[in-house]
Amino acid sequence: MFRRIGNAAVRHPIWTIAAWLIAAVAIVATAPSLPSSSDESSFLPKSYESIKAADLQEKAFPSAFTPSAIALYQRTDGGKLTAADQQDVARITSELGKKNIDQVQRVVSGQPSEDGRYALTLIQMDSKNAGQPKQADAAKVLREDVKELAKGTDLEVKLGGSAAQALDQQDSSKRGEALIGIGTFAIILVTLLIIFRAPILAVLPLVLIGVVSAIANGLIAYATKLFDLQANSSISSILIVVLFGVGTDYFLFLMFRYRERLRAGDEPKQAMVNAVDRVGEAIASAAGAVIIAFFALVLSTLGFLKQMGPALAIAVAATLVAGLTLIPAVVSLIGPKVFWPSKSWQREPENARFAALGRGVQRRPALTAVASGLVLLALSLGTLGYKATFDLASGSMPKTKESMVVQDEMQKAYSAGAAAPTDVYLSSTDGKPLDKSAFATYANKLGAVDGVASARMTQVNKAGTTADFTVTLKYEASTDKAIDAVSRVRDVAHSDAPEGTEALVGGMSSIYKDIDTAVNHDYKTVFPVAAALIMVILGLLLRSVVAPWYLIASVGLGFGATLGATVWVFQEGVGHSGLMFMLPVIMYLFVVAIGTDYNILMIARLREEAREGREPREAAGMALRHAGPTVAAAGFILAATFATMMLAGNSLLTEMGFAVSSGIAIAAFVMAMFFTPSLTALIGHAAWWPGHGDRTVELPTGPKADSNGRGIAPGEDMETPAHDPAGRGR
Repeated sequence: MFRRIGNAAVRHPIWTIAAWLIAAVAIVATAPSLPSSSDESSFLPKSYESIKAADLQEKAFPSAFTPSAIALYQRTDGGKLTAADQQDVARITSELGKKNIDQVQRVVSGQPSEDGRYALTLIQMDSKNAGQPKQADAAKVLREDVKELAKGTDLEVKLGGSAAQALDQQDSSKRGEALIGIGTFAIILVTLLIIFRAPILAVLPLVLIGVVSAIANGLIAYATKLFDLQANSSISSILIVVLFGVGTDYFLFLMFRYRERLRAGDEPKQAMVNAVDRVGEAIASAAGAVIIAFFALVLSTLGFLKQMGPALAIAVAATLVAGLTLIPAVVSLIGPKVFWPSKSWQREPENARFAALGRGVQRRPALTAVASGLVLLALSLGTLGYKATFDLASGSMPKTKESMVVQDEMQKAYSAGAAAPTDVYLSSTDGKPLDKSAFATYANKLGAVDGVASARMTQVNKAGTTADFTVTLKYEASTDKAIDAVSRVRDVAHSDAPEGTEALVGGMSSIYKDIDTAVNHDYKTVFPVAAALIMVILGLLLRSVVAPWYLIASVGLGFGATLGATVWVFQEGVGHSGLMFMLPVIMYLFVVAIGTDYNILMIARLREEAREGREPREAAGMALRHAGPTVAAAGFILAATFATMMLAGNSLLTEMGFAVSSGIAIAAFVMAMFFTPSLTALIGHAAWWPGHGDRTVELPTGPKADSNGRGIAPGEDMETPAHDPAGRGR
């Protein structure tokens, strides 16, 4: 199949390129814009208690005041607010309300801080558009207007709250995307120049993957709109890295084999056909593993991950098709001139380092397996200290952003939980009015919960069937202590609800609690499903039921090592209270799926060597010698491109960039190069049971045949026989 695909692309390169360009123009011109949401509650399905509570609040208290933006005032000299300052705050609040800014529904004064140094203006916006770009736009106008109104006073004013956080997150994401894009381009360009010393070859993947990126983004926008998926601003940054990182990987897989076939004496076009034929199955299997792993995210209960999975799967699928059609077409059109001005492609270097590594694995596979396994196990010990944090807003932007400064100052000036109080909604089950005499006792029980600063009944709906009890926690909403406290509040709210009533607990801490529950659900469903599907891919590729087990086990060890290293660096080293809650899920899928690419490439080459009659240990050594340079180059580029995410300036992408880049480095330089080939050498022929994929392929005695034992059609170039070292590119 892959030979036919290669033939079609190479024999008709102009038509292949034209088809891609037409598709790119058509999709980009007609694709809808990609929506974006930063509202944490939108990540959860309607079945969770915090979402039920939010829905109840909208029905029972449609005019309830829930601030989307908060203006925080303090004197420029840091002293207590004077009577004149308080008058200025009242004036600014009044004038701000008269401006009729889009999305703004009410503007009221808030309570001053106990120390008298801070005052607030609370701004309510349309709850239906929470987290949407239009509220970020409104926050931008509010920030400009409130600062303008404060000119000429002794007040310094900053705008915070969820709408302001959405604005700052949006700005931070744009800056992060630009830095990631520039860093990714620079790394790919410089690395390819060093490897091939050919400017055309260095620039080519950037141009081609740029075309693929445009098509992929358009297809993702279509899918997002068609299936009503949630989008998040962080996805764009991840997509840049996935498209260019994975795309460059597949480009390298193909170009290394193309160069090898040219050195073997193949005619240029036939060299590309043979390259696609030889490495196409490995590329398709690697991409298949990644696509399946990403699609497993649709089983997630979090909207953010549900959207990310199909988006990344679409991107990788487009990259795979390009790797098998567009890249071969363009390179075959250019021919060997693609390596200009370097002439090193004409001769095979000694590859002394990888040959030596191969000999080491061949001679001492047990020592290699134990040593590399111990490295993975040692790093995995760090997972014992893993903690999660749920503050997605502060994790998505630097602490210096204005909304983050407001959040930190409010935690110091007010009760830590005052900025995001918890609400307990008590409703009658029979539709009759609630017994108000029970309110005081119920509020006292809520207030007595460990971790609660205060609890009081604040309002009852017009029908008298639902009451709102505002519970202020002692801790900031996203902390572990707040999530534990809200769990205790839920227990008391449910168990001590008066007879004939039921309680729902809402608010940000309740949302974070449900997100924690959802993530734990994902660990038990997404992880096993992704692993099982990847094992199926490996089984089909290798025609074995043995190899997939130790391959996926090695990747699992790689995941543990990656998470452990990330815990040590960020929790123990940098001092983060925890890692972002979705990081292990994302890390698992990237490390397992993309890390499997290198295992697939190495094991496929090992099988190829074994089929030529080599014993397991020799086959492992030769596989490392020949596939090692490809894995090293691809692993370095992909790890380095993911590392550019650390330039974004926020903890979410910094942690993600470090985790995924280190995971890929472990997958390439520990698993694929040492652990996998040494284990395969130790297991021997049993690794290929029951398909015996390592059996020598007998060459037919009649018609002319290639080195894989396939008959060659008249006029088709024959590859150099397997016993000829030159034909193997050695």
